[in-house]
Amino acid sequence: MYKRTPIYDLSYYRFIGSWAWILHRLSGLALIFYLTLHIWVIHSLTVSEARFNSVMTTLSSPLFKILEVGLWGVILFHAFNGIRIAIVDFFKGSEFHRRWFYLLIAIAFVLWALGSYMIISHIHG
Repeated sequence: MYKRTPIYDLSYYRFIGSWAWILHRLSGLALIFYLTLHIWVIHSLTVSEARFNSVMTTLSSPLFKILEVGLWGVILFHAFNGIRIAIVDFFKGSEFHRRWFYLLIAIAFVLWALGSYMIISHIHG
């Protein structure tokens, strides 16, 4: 008899490719959300200079700096995982896709740490 796996059972996603696929889609959605928010902020400039300055004051708070660190991580993950996907698809790198994933995500992590330090260091300065 065939046993159905419940939809909430995450054991189906056992290999790194599944998680990379899911996170790539989620990071893409997060970037779409960010771009929508970015367009709204830029639109406030067309309303008035005072409105734009008010929005920018809010966005300069430490909370939004922390969110910028998260955004930086999402951008790097999406970009470097996209590079891995291109390597696997176009250059027959599928035998080494796990190694590519770990290598590129390690590079992305280093860049994230450096960029995060720069973002956080501007909170008080």
